[in-house]
Order: sequence, then C-alpha cells, then structure tokens
Amino acid sequence: MTTSDNERSEPDGLVHGMTNDLVIPDWPAITAAEATEVLGHYVADAPRTNDATVLWCSPRPMSAAALVESDGRTYFLKRHDVRVRSRERLVLEHAFVGHLRSRGLNTPAVLAARDGSTVHERGRVLYEVYEPTTGVDHYRDVPSWHPFLSRAHAGAAGAALARFHRAAADFDPAAWDFGPLLDSVAVILAPDPATAYRHLVTTRPGLARATAPYDVLGDYTSILAGPIESAAAQLSDVATQWTHGDWHGSNLTWRDATPQADVASVLDLGLSNRTFALHDLAVAIERSIIDWLDVAGVGTITVDYGTLDALLEGYDGVITITEDDLATLGAVLPIAHVEFALSEVEYFGEVLDSPTNVKLAYRSYLLGHVEWFHTPAGIELRRHLGASRARKRA
Repeated sequence: MTTSDNERSEPDGLVHGMTNDLVIPDWPAITAAEATEVLGHYVADAPRTNDATVLWCSPRPMSAAALVESDGRTYFLKRHDVRVRSRERLVLEHAFVGHLRSRGLNTPAVLAARDGSTVHERGRVLYEVYEPTTGVDHYRDVPSWHPFLSRAHAGAAGAALARFHRAAADFDPAAWDFGPLLDSVAVILAPDPATAYRHLVTTRPGLARATAPYDVLGDYTSILAGPIESAAAQLSDVATQWTHGDWHGSNLTWRDATPQADVASVLDLGLSNRTFALHDLAVAIERSIIDWLDVAGVGTITVDYGTLDALLEGYDGVITITEDDLATLGAVLPIAHVEFALSEVEYFGEVLDSPTNVKLAYRSYLLGHVEWFHTPAGIELRRHLGASRARKRA
C-alpha cells in the first residue's frame, strides 16, 4: 500500500475521536521530510532529503504514528510530545518490549539509533522507531472501543492476553508514576483509597486545573467511593505485575484474514504499567465487550455476552480463572478505568486545553461508566460473572 505524503486512512485528515465521530487530530501528521530526518539517525546510510515515503498515517488521535518506507525498508515511526511522554518513560517501554521478546512473545522490535539510543529527541518532541509488525492488521482502521469482529477473535485475544501476562510476569521495574495517558492502580491498591484519590486530584497541578470546574471530592464520595472501596477490600494481597493496559483488537495483529484467525503479534505498550493481571483482563472487557459508543445503533449500552464468554474462555485455557478470580473481576470491572480516565482528563486539560474533551472524559467516562454498572444492564453483567462463578463451582 502506498499513498501520497499527506493522505490519511480517514477523509480530509480526520482521525477517530472520543465518540463515533471523526475529528481534527490532536497532533499533526508525520511528514516525509520529518521521517527522512529521523530515519537518518537510525540507518547506516541516511536517506536523501525527501527520500522517505509515508505509506500510512495512524487514525488514533492521541499521538502521531506512521508507516514509512525508505530505501526499500518499512519502519513504524511514532512521535510524542514531551508533556505526554518523557525519554525515560520511552526507554522503560522499550526495555519491556525487549523483555517480552526474550520470553518468546511476538511484538515489534525497537530500533536503536546509530548512537545506541532508542529515542530520538528533536526540540520538544521525541521519536521512536519500530520494525513493522507481522500478521494481518484487521483492526487498523477500526476505532478503539469497537467490538471484536468475531467471537473467535475474542477467544484468541483472551488466550494471547494470558500468554502476555506469563511473558511479563518477571519484568521487575516498579510502577511508573501517574501521568497523562497512562494506566495505573495507585488508588485502588492504596491502603486508604479515599486519601490516595484526594492526593492525586489535588497535588498534580495539571489535573487540579483540569478538574477545577467539578466537585471532584464530592463526586468521589457519592459515585466512586463505594465501588472503589469494595474492590480495594478484595485486593489487599493481589500480586502486581507489568500489564498491557490497552488490550483490544486494534493493538493486535492476526495470523490470517479470516474471522477465525489467531493472534500473531501484540502492539503498543504505551499505556503499560505495573498493575495486576485481573485489572488488565477487566480493561480488555471494558474496551471491547461493552458497547459504550452504541456501535450497534440500538440506542442503549449493550453487552455481547457470547464475546465476553469467548474472551474469558480463551484466557482460562492458558491461565486458570478461579471462582475467586471471577469475584475479583466483578468487583474491579466497574472501576478498572478510573485512573486512566483521570489521566485523560489531565491530558485534555493540561496538554490540549480542551474543556469539551475534559468534560467528556470526566463526566461521561470517569463517572458515567461507574454509574452504568448500577443500571439494570450493568447489574446483569456482574450477575453474569457470578453465574460463571457458579459454573466453575459446579
């Protein structure tokens, strides 16, 4: 596939937004001249000016990424603003990639520049370069939060997530501190979640500014406290490990083009952190099983129970999910998104200065998702997990 430099996978340079609508991207597209300059630091023979060709630009909204070709080779190039990702954070992600690959997990290799660094810095932006992925990218142009294309894909994704957790289990670094666009469990694993939440939203200047229009502590008490503290009570001795943090079809490739395909490769560790395996599984359920965006067009938020069961069965076929695990999963699922939602609030407020998206992330995502679990549909989802526990017991 080849395109002109400024062609995108979506019309008129638009990308996926927070809803089903296409939006103006947060960050400008990577250009051929930009790719040429960056790749000049990575390849032995630097390409001539404008020698690189942009083949495809990612439609994901929160960073700039592209497939580029130079001198007959293809690379995946990603650009970050230093307010979102630091050099140290990217180096840690690259170490995680290396660890997973050393354990046999198929994830694209990170390339080192001629000076040995895996991060190229230019002003206030950072670049990383990967080998292209293998497999069929079924979901390349499918927005995040959309469902799997088949139950077989969901089952394969569940099994692949379990294999990911096995490969990641002995990656040792401590959790990365809370920041924009990063998964975290600092609040729900704290001895006193209410105090941890208050500390988080009042001591991070960017988050405090973004949430100033809202009653963050009152909303915690009235909406978040019960589910968070219920989950925390079951997590006092949970084993933490590094996890993916954003497990859905768009971050996987597949062995062939069929609806029955197995997972070929795992992509994008940008949200990874030290959390715990059942939290990662809950994130996978929330990303792909609950139709938050009403993709089906039925006017309500629905749950695909067949796909949910396939995902859990796939995982359970590799790492056993016990009755206690299902109980914990039921408690964690309503609040698995909380700290990432807050990280989005900080990103939209402090980095992008977008009050509209701050409101969407705070009211609809952070609070709205928790509130949904108290509706009949949300209660039924948790009842379904309870029924799964009963089947395990039987």
